[in-house]
Amino acid sequence: MSERVGLASSTVWRKVQEFEAAGLIRARVALLDPRQVDARLAVLASISLNNHSEAALAQFAQLVARCPEILECDAVSGDADYVLRIRVPDVEACERFMTHNLLRNPHARSVRSSFVLKEIKSTTALPI
Repeated sequence: MSERVGLASSTVWRKVQEFEAAGLIRARVALLDPRQVDARLAVLASISLNNHSEAALAQFAQLVARCPEILECDAVSGDADYVLRIRVPDVEACERFMTHNLLRNPHARSVRSSFVLKEIKSTTALPI
């Protein structure tokens, strides 16, 4: 990084620490290969709730927070209320996850899922 920006590595390291302290950098992570950690199947699930009360929204948020298979959850406009990105080993694990988690939520009206056949682009880099 220091070569790319033309600064000494100690200066870059201090800047990184400043950015972390200011909240600009939320976390430093290692990106694992899903195939090598038995999370080969990516699933996109659109969730519609039958109840939009504060309690229902909070309960759904708690479900999302406690499920490590859910990598991302976005509240969206359109037909669904949320879109989830889920990682599981295979189709059978997906069925178990859906049955034992999403479909058991009393506020879930419908769940529509699609399997990712091929990732064309996957990045965490922001366009800055």
